[in-house]
Amino acid sequence: MEKRVLFRSAWLPWVLIAPQLLIIGIFFFWPAGQAVVQSFQTEDAFGMSTEWVGLDNFRQLLDNPSYLDSFQRTAVFSVLVAGIGIVVSLVLAIFADRIVRFAMVYKTLLIVPYAVAPAIAGVLWVFLFSPSIGVVTYYVGALGYNWNHMMNDGQAMTLIVIASVWKQISYNFLFFLAGLQSIPKALIEAASIDGAGPWRRFWNIQLPLLSPTTFFLLVINIVYAFFDTFGIIDAATQGGPGQSTSILVYKVYQDGFKALDLGGSAAQSVILMCIVVALTVVQFRYVEKKVQY
Repeated sequence: MEKRVLFRSAWLPWVLIAPQLLIIGIFFFWPAGQAVVQSFQTEDAFGMSTEWVGLDNFRQLLDNPSYLDSFQRTAVFSVLVAGIGIVVSLVLAIFADRIVRFAMVYKTLLIVPYAVAPAIAGVLWVFLFSPSIGVVTYYVGALGYNWNHMMNDGQAMTLIVIASVWKQISYNFLFFLAGLQSIPKALIEAASIDGAGPWRRFWNIQLPLLSPTTFFLLVINIVYAFFDTFGIIDAATQGGPGQSTSILVYKVYQDGFKALDLGGSAAQSVILMCIVVALTVVQFRYVEKKVQY
């Protein structure tokens, strides 16, 4: 039987969720509302004068080739981060689920990156790929490949993708490992007795049962790539060389805090928020249909 909690008072549930609603209202809805209002305005760098300009900020953005190019960079970046992160984390979770000796050490080492701040992760990978003192750069150079992400657009994008994936692997790994361990062992044993090999068992049994977890992580990783990678990009490349790694969220910062175009920056944040909301709706509307609960 399904158990439900019944409240005798109509106001008690609202009192219980009031602290959470207050936090969401102050730290999300209020700033979001302010951004929407500022996107229709233009003001000086000191905020002393404000002028209502309507949709001019949005028109200028859509006429700006540099801003339109950031859409392509963001799309490529988010697909790479979400796709590679989910696949690598799933593979690591499968290995961790099968390891018997030193399993706790292996799992602990995979969880450690989650405790690292995004800016620290960016600095760490910059040192590893430094053109002059980087360890990875040394071995890559020994193979005959010249690495300098400060001059090469593709290498700079590769660097922030690697750093972003590494930072998110621990989060994905925890959910995949929990999902694998929740699958009844009797199903795996029955398939093994019927002659199904490891790949057949994974593809026909484990992967379909992991589809709810995979769908959840797909949504989370897309949002992560759009927003939470700001610290990594700022520490690693600062949007360079040129604008090659300036994705949408970093361009909001560049135009708002460096170029002091507050109205244009607010308009960018509104567009970015609409894109993420639209992607989330599409994922729940169409991708979730393939999820087996």
